[in-house]
This record gives sequence, C-alpha cells and structure tokens, in this order.
Amino acid sequence: MESDALDIAFKKAVESINEHTDPFPADVLLNLYAYYKRATDSQGSSASEGNKPLISAFKTNALFQTRNLSEDEAKQLYIDTVNRYFLYRK
Repeated sequence: MESDALDIAFKKAVESINEHTDPFPADVLLNLYAYYKRATDSQGSSASEGNKPLISAFKTNALFQTRNLSEDEAKQLYIDTVNRYFLYRK
C-alpha cells in the first residue's frame, strides 16, 4: 500500500476504534495500543500508567513485542487488527 493510502486507511481505522462504544477484549486493546504507539511515535515512549503497575507491565510488554516494526508496518498491523476485529463481530 502506498504511503498516502496507508495514512488514510490508518486514520480511518483509528476513527472507527474511537467511535466504537462497546468494550474491547484486552488482547485486542494491547495490540492496538502497541501498534498505534509504534505507528505514531517511533521512539515508542514508555507505557506509564501511574499507580497501575500491572497495566503498565502489559503495555510495556506489548511495546517490547513490536520494537522491530517500522511505522508503516505498525500502521498496517493496526489496520489489519481493526478489520479482523470488526469482521469477526458480525
């Protein structure tokens, strides 16, 4: 997918997740979190969650597992995860 088309598809996928009101499974949320962070911040800033160390640990682990992804790869995986989630919900 070309860069412009990838950016547009990524933004649409993010919008669809932000507009969705039902709760997401934890594994989907963690994947989306890690892919989004990699896609929008190549440094993969920390997963600090204040006084919730367990949540922070899961986020840190998710980021660690995506450490070798490029921004474009992370965008594509985010899009794929969103599409798969909504496909299986039907």
